[in-house]
Amino acid sequence: MENKRLWYIVQTYSGFENSVKENLKRRIETMQMETLIFEVMIPEELKTEKKADGSTKEKMVKMFPGYVFIEMIVTDDSWFVVRNTPGVTGFLGSSGGGTKPIPLLPEEINPILKKCGMLSVQKLNAQIGQSIKVANGPFSGQIGTIEAINDEKGIVKILVDMFGRKTPIDLDFADIEII
Repeated sequence: MENKRLWYIVQTYSGFENSVKENLKRRIETMQMETLIFEVMIPEELKTEKKADGSTKEKMVKMFPGYVFIEMIVTDDSWFVVRNTPGVTGFLGSSGGGTKPIPLLPEEINPILKKCGMLSVQKLNAQIGQSIKVANGPFSGQIGTIEAINDEKGIVKILVDMFGRKTPIDLDFADIEII
């Protein structure tokens, strides 16, 4: 059995995510599971809505309604505590019948953690106008020029030459190599 801290997704009834989170936190404390269950999170992002009168309103919106994310080490005990929490309908990636859930891959959870501000974004040691090479993705191997850098989101906008035209592409910092 693995002894690694990994992220899992728990299914709940839509609209009951906050009560499930509170129930889980209470159960973790009362059943002394702090060494196995570390983080309970409901991913939310700030959305700006435009009202009919022209004014704008900002509000927090759940990114994945009906789901709660849990960072934990899956053992029989920790799995039992989460599964039997009121409001939890099951683990995503568990087919039932006593099968253990499948954890999220780092490339699946890291963008969510970045959006929620739980994972720091690396800084890019480059400047606008500098040449780079695309390392990953459909444009792999192409040479481009940095047009804009967004350290907050970890994204760089580059210009690559496609069919004789400069085409802008947004890439993650990890998908480029500085030349």
